[in-house]
Amino acid sequence: MSENQKAKENVIQKIAKNYIQMEKYIVDQLQLDSQHYVTIGGFREEIWKSMFEQIIPRKFSVERSVFIIDSHGRVSKEVDLAIFDEQYTPYIFRYGTIKYLPIEAVAVVVQCKSNSLDDKNIKDWIDSINKLKTSLKSVTRTISDLIVGEHDYKTDQDGVILNDQGKHKPLTQTSTRPIRILCHTGNSTKETIADLFDIVLHPHKDRLSVEFPAGKQSLASWYAKLNHADDKYKNIRVEIKDGKAKEIQLESYRVYEHQGGKDEIALLSLTFQLNQLLMLINNPILFPHLAYVEMFNRANVGAQ
Repeated sequence: MSENQKAKENVIQKIAKNYIQMEKYIVDQLQLDSQHYVTIGGFREEIWKSMFEQIIPRKFSVERSVFIIDSHGRVSKEVDLAIFDEQYTPYIFRYGTIKYLPIEAVAVVVQCKSNSLDDKNIKDWIDSINKLKTSLKSVTRTISDLIVGEHDYKTDQDGVILNDQGKHKPLTQTSTRPIRILCHTGNSTKETIADLFDIVLHPHKDRLSVEFPAGKQSLASWYAKLNHADDKYKNIRVEIKDGKAKEIQLESYRVYEHQGGKDEIALLSLTFQLNQLLMLINNPILFPHLAYVEMFNRANVGAQ
């Protein structure tokens, strides 16, 4: 091996070792007992928040203790951490100190728990997220056209969008949903709870564990469930039928200290895995201003 190659390898080793130290520090912080007059839940949320802020692109913001709203006026239960896009989705609706994020902006929702996990509360929380739906009522100029979302589409009696083949091309993104992450401090996760999430993070000895409860899935599968979450748009979406996206699995994005898959550097794995998923949903979706205008007008504020 040449001196130049040795120098390059040394740099990579130092970067990887830095992630190992960061990972151990995060776990040490999570496992601290509360010895001061602070809320341990809030303390742990700040640790997880800081971790996500270190591994996601700057185009995304991380907020604690927010509610998510859709253009039908549905509101989620309180979300411990939300990772959302402020570059293409400018609105955070405020009521005093309470923040409401439009579902179109939200790329990731995070539930932060201790080692005590309550099935019913977590299921209710997940249900409150799943009921929120993004809207395609967006009007946006692209490089080749003016896109007017679902305004030009017809619907059947059930509200399903019908395909107008001569007028519209199938869409690669029709209805996004957030990536669902559970962060807790227990040693393991009950299957009934883990199955509600896309990613589960928790300490394992002095390191982090990164689990994907749904098992090994291709990027094509992730693309479909993150970008086409609402069957209302099933007739106008692009389906991935073949190609490399069906072969590449997120499981391949794991980094290890030793060749042969020994001793995972979980924080580095998570960095690659989460950012790959964020690239699949990208913006995550064009903002439907008119849909929210209609929502506020339906509220009939002056009648109160």
